[in-house]
Amino acid sequence: MKVLAIDTSNFVLGISLLDNEKVVGEYITNLKKNHSVRAMPAIEQLMKECDIKPKELTKIVVAKGPGSYTGVRIGVTIAKTLAWTLNIPLVGVSSLEVLAVSVGKYFEGNVVPLFDARRGQIYTGLYQFSEKKCIQTKEDQLILTTDWVEQLKKEQKKILFVGNDLPLHQEVILSGLGEQAILADPADYNPRPSVLAMLGNEKENEEIHTFIPEYIRLAEAEANWLEANKKGKKEDMG
Repeated sequence: MKVLAIDTSNFVLGISLLDNEKVVGEYITNLKKNHSVRAMPAIEQLMKECDIKPKELTKIVVAKGPGSYTGVRIGVTIAKTLAWTLNIPLVGVSSLEVLAVSVGKYFEGNVVPLFDARRGQIYTGLYQFSEKKCIQTKEDQLILTTDWVEQLKKEQKKILFVGNDLPLHQEVILSGLGEQAILADPADYNPRPSVLAMLGNEKENEEIHTFIPEYIRLAEAEANWLEANKKGKKEDMG
């Protein structure tokens, strides 16, 4: 089993290769650069370094969102193209789950991964870890950080927060939850593509042609177009 995992769902570009569940290669950067230009060369370089040819791959795993609309779309497009071209299975994994499991396997309790969604909002979910097993107890969602904090108060347990965008929201989190909140170390902020690969190995295959990303919300441009179109129809109706 040779698995290629791809994560372009946020600023982090993560590529990893598994060979029979052994991590043989991993590439991670956290840069505000164009994934559409960098992702394929990164994949090609890592495969070359690990001496793995495309025809040897047995599965493609991709972080399917939520996150950056453009970033998610790039990774999913590459993954679908490779899976279809090589005629091998495709698996999608929540980008938030990857982040949670990257730190949660060493933590007994609740883990909250988050990505900034602007305007005081975050993409987030609630994951619970016990004996290194992960159970999602609140689904991935788009929510105001203030509203999320109010929901989490009811958990009455310590909660580990993680994500590169955590500094943008930690003031709201700490003021609302106090000692209930634990902030992950910055060294753990990046989701690990090797974790993505391993999670994908345990999940069911997707239907390549009907597989779509988990945006959670419409892209801003699409939402604006729909709103303008709705207004236009109302005006036409008089």
